[in-house]
Amino acid sequence: MPAQTKKTLFSFANLLIFLGLIFLVLSFGPLLVSEVWYFIKEIKNQNYILEDSTAQKDSVFARFLSKNPIRIDPVNRNFALVIEKIGVNAPIVANVSVASEDAYKEALKSGIAHAISSDYPTESASNIFLFAHASLNFWDLGKYSTVFNLLRKLNYTDKIHIFYDEQDYVYEVVNKEVVKGWNTNPLTRPTIEPILTLQTCDPPGTTINRYVVTAKLVEVN
Repeated sequence: MPAQTKKTLFSFANLLIFLGLIFLVLSFGPLLVSEVWYFIKEIKNQNYILEDSTAQKDSVFARFLSKNPIRIDPVNRNFALVIEKIGVNAPIVANVSVASEDAYKEALKSGIAHAISSDYPTESASNIFLFAHASLNFWDLGKYSTVFNLLRKLNYTDKIHIFYDEQDYVYEVVNKEVVKGWNTNPLTRPTIEPILTLQTCDPPGTTINRYVVTAKLVEVN
């Protein structure tokens, strides 16, 4: 084989390897960043805390270099989700169809989706069903494509806040489970108390299974 041909094939092979590495970084980068961030936060024993909108904002140095608590000012108090443990602070898009892929994909670009057939925060028996991405291809799915990447880090008794109509509904995790992608029970199950259901992809970026976190209402502020 001529030397020039070998050189061309070698260059082409290197290009394919380079493109493959870029694809891997773009695909798994957000998930790895989330995991590394969480690991560092745990090593530093650093927590998120809720603060009102008048609190002084933390600098980048305070967030990533110090051990001081990181303050969260809810993105809004009309309909938003805050999970201090994993740093989630995102708006909730109300009344999203779970049957229309186009509808919920568009909604998920603007925040966390609230299923149209589920309830709103209340102290009565209810099921608020929220779903969002735990995704790899963030470039295709928008700003909130990785918002639930760390949902699996939640444990029993961890707190979840829903800000709705200027009130803070505080829920406590009571169950975690993996269900098949076609299983609708987390959305349709009957309830005897006010609960919150959070659902995302499992594994991230796939539709094979769904990871479901259930929490019960413990207080309203």
